[in-house]
Amino acid sequence: MTHRVSPVKAYDFLLKFLLVGDSDVGKGEILASLQDGSTESPYGYNMGIDYKTTTILLDGRRIKLQLWDTSGQGRFCTIFRSYSRGAQGVILVYDITNRWSFDGIDRWIKEIDEHAPGVPKILVGNRLHLAFKRQVSTDQAQNFAERLGMTFFEVSPLCNFNITESFTELARIVLMRHGMDRLWRPNKVLSLQDLCCRAIVSCTPVHLVDKLPLPVALRSHLKSFSMANGLNARMMHGRSYSLTANNANKRNSLKKAKIIRPPQSPPKNFTRNSCKIS
Repeated sequence: MTHRVSPVKAYDFLLKFLLVGDSDVGKGEILASLQDGSTESPYGYNMGIDYKTTTILLDGRRIKLQLWDTSGQGRFCTIFRSYSRGAQGVILVYDITNRWSFDGIDRWIKEIDEHAPGVPKILVGNRLHLAFKRQVSTDQAQNFAERLGMTFFEVSPLCNFNITESFTELARIVLMRHGMDRLWRPNKVLSLQDLCCRAIVSCTPVHLVDKLPLPVALRSHLKSFSMANGLNARMMHGRSYSLTANNANKRNSLKKAKIIRPPQSPPKNFTRNSCKIS
């Protein structure tokens, strides 16, 4: 990861991402759907590795991505091991119409953990436009990704659906892990999603997020947002965490409070005795 400091900058950060998965899962289709960037490898040769660059906008910062499509064939495993060095993120791609490609994700995860341990990963189900031929359900892939602590997307290069969003989310995870988001946090313009997350976690501690009537993926995002931004630190000092408990405390305090009535006027037959000074 490189942070450029030249006066005239084409980008603010440079990240290297790997697209891994079995052959014929559509990794090349994902790269081909990107309209901007260059396809010429910086090393001058490809050796079975497709290359593409693209620039995304993340919280007002320009992030240049180097995307490397490693072939899924067995004879390119050694090339994958060499290209995995220095990678900041990995995109695990499978074909939703091919069950074998989804089952092969475990093998790729083992390769990544061996040659690039600790690198952030996301799971991408490709060819969503062929959902009528689906062999891997969305719930199954979502549960698999949650079990491994990964973010999950289903994309379609044909419709250009969720392509940029998946890259942007992985870039956000990488930059937050390295603490680079602090460089622009004072000037950061919050998105609508961040504003909603901030409003929720500001009044709900982390251990009660799981009890909210929200989808599992959204609750997981709220917990990670809360921990990353440290919004729950001031709520862990003996305050009441439950909204129902707060309402009950308010009702009890109203019952115990003394009723202050305005002064009443004297009755009509009231006669005031005159005071005499002897």
